[in-house]
Amino acid sequence: MAKYAKVVVKGSPITKSNFKLHNKDGRAILPYNTGSYNDRYALYEQEIAYIARSQNPDIVFSESLIAILKVYYKSEKRHPDTINISKSIFDGVEKSGLIVNDAQIRRIVVEEFYDKEDPRFELYLYPESSYSLSYEPVIKEIESEPLNYSSLKKNISSPKKENKKVVSTDNDLVCEVCTKKIKTKDFIKANKGKTLICKSCFNKLF
Repeated sequence: MAKYAKVVVKGSPITKSNFKLHNKDGRAILPYNTGSYNDRYALYEQEIAYIARSQNPDIVFSESLIAILKVYYKSEKRHPDTINISKSIFDGVEKSGLIVNDAQIRRIVVEEFYDKEDPRFELYLYPESSYSLSYEPVIKEIESEPLNYSSLKKNISSPKKENKKVVSTDNDLVCEVCTKKIKTKDFIKANKGKTLICKSCFNKLF
């Protein structure tokens, strides 16, 4: 029987797309030991890498693959964009050694589900030399209630406005990592200018 891999990681899936930091050479970096909230993105990748390898100890794929990704969120209203989730997951799987490079994924199906009691993602990897993928949309015999994203957007965006950090003067500038006040021009901007990191903390990331 042809081999395939299955990776199941418990917990609410997260994405690192909302926090992007680049060094002076333009290379993207992902801090993991700063003691700040943003460490969770790198730690999540490490968790995926460990679990992917432990669940598939004898498998290493070097050929092109078909991927089926099923993401289970706690809530329909508050969760990351599913389209961004896949990148974080495949970066973790690549680090596990289960695949050589995430460019091997030539066909992918991503499905979004909801499970309040058991949030998780399930990833299935099939080598193209042994498996094919066939799919087509099918008209439902009985239409279901539409999930209206215009109303969801209003529910999701409102809390963010309430928690928005306001920077009024130079004296209010605070480092996201060490939370200390920083002087004008003595910091690095990240996340489209929304995140500030003092040069001292920035240098410790390398």
